[in-house]
Amino acid sequence: MKEPVSSIQAPSRHTKIDFTRQWQNFVLGFQHLLAMYSGDVLVPLLIGHYLHFSTLQMTYLVSIDIFMCGVATLLQLKRTPLTGIGLPVVLGCAVQAVTPLETIGGKLGITYMYGAVIAAGIFVFLIAGFFARLKKFFPPVVTGSLITIIGFTLVPVGFQDLGGGTPTAASFGDPANLIIGFLTIAIILLFNAFARGFMKSIAILLGLLISSFIAGALGFVSLKPVSEAAWFHAPQLFFFGVPRFDMSAMITMILVSLTTMIESTGVFFALSDITGRQLTTNDLERGYRAEGIAAILGGLFNTFPYSTFSENVGVLKMSGVKSRQPVYYAAFLLLLLGLLPKVGALATVIPEPVLGGAMIVMFGMVGVQGVQILHKVDFSNNANLLTASVSIGLGLGITMYPQLFQHMPTEFQIILGNGIVVTSLSAVLLNLLFNHRWANHD
Repeated sequence: MKEPVSSIQAPSRHTKIDFTRQWQNFVLGFQHLLAMYSGDVLVPLLIGHYLHFSTLQMTYLVSIDIFMCGVATLLQLKRTPLTGIGLPVVLGCAVQAVTPLETIGGKLGITYMYGAVIAAGIFVFLIAGFFARLKKFFPPVVTGSLITIIGFTLVPVGFQDLGGGTPTAASFGDPANLIIGFLTIAIILLFNAFARGFMKSIAILLGLLISSFIAGALGFVSLKPVSEAAWFHAPQLFFFGVPRFDMSAMITMILVSLTTMIESTGVFFALSDITGRQLTTNDLERGYRAEGIAAILGGLFNTFPYSTFSENVGVLKMSGVKSRQPVYYAAFLLLLLGLLPKVGALATVIPEPVLGGAMIVMFGMVGVQGVQILHKVDFSNNANLLTASVSIGLGLGITMYPQLFQHMPTEFQIILGNGIVVTSLSAVLLNLLFNHRWANHD
């Protein structure tokens, strides 16, 4: 009987390399790359435009950011005594860091922005052990609520891209955008319904590629970013200047880092559930340390803090491939694209409606993964019912109206304006309030 794709593993050093399997792992890694690429490139584009970076500066910022995503992913994939959770994760820029970084860079200057990133990375590295011991605060009713919110609050982002990217634009919701976006969803669903084996596992990649070719034929694809990009760009320490430090900026980024740690915790547990591997306190500690080191390197090379991407949980869930090897390929591809901006720019030409269609499927899968975890919870216990319902409700509400806390200090806005963080705080506190025997869930 043919071995199922989901059992793909790295070849033993004593066995002959299966090149067909390695090619499949490479293609699966490319699928992971495309799933996270747009979300990751968006961060340097937003910050660079806000700070009025030149074309040269913007080119460097995007290229080195892609390169550092590869470095950060490798730090997390490889288990060492100090770092690496050893799960099939992809790391990228933390989107919640965009507004704080823009504020710091705009008011104090970009060198203070990178000083704050370094300080936050050191903070994460130092508290990794303590934060990992909070594992007992994350029983299924908490992790299920958190993962549900991570998925479902990101679905609107997919719809925004499906409509054209900018809701205020006159072209938003143009029938052509809707046709391309829903066509992407249809292609992904058809491959999942009728394809078998490897073809089924790369349904998202096929949806992205086929829809992009169709969109190109309709005039939706521009190769201008490719022609304008350089052929080679090496990472450079302190490209924008030596980092400088300001206490308020550092505190702000430390608060942001706490939100990314909470989100990463939810993703770690989602991957734990998918792969069937129980996470220990040491696993979590290594995972947080890896993200701390990645942030430190981001500050030194003048990029950003990095965290685990929830987009790729959906890819993993849909492909059914649970090994780390495809993600290793994705990491090395990120390193390569970071050194070759012209090649890397090819991935930026994928139309927003195509990406939006794929995001809706992937984020929906993440949300349902959370529902599956909640299925293990005893909801005949009213305490669990209230914990999940109130926490999910608060998270959805804050996601829709983050301006609810606009009159509070900036530091509080950073924490309370994030639906994922609000859900996690609410779920942890309500679980402690109602379930006094929470220690038994460790």
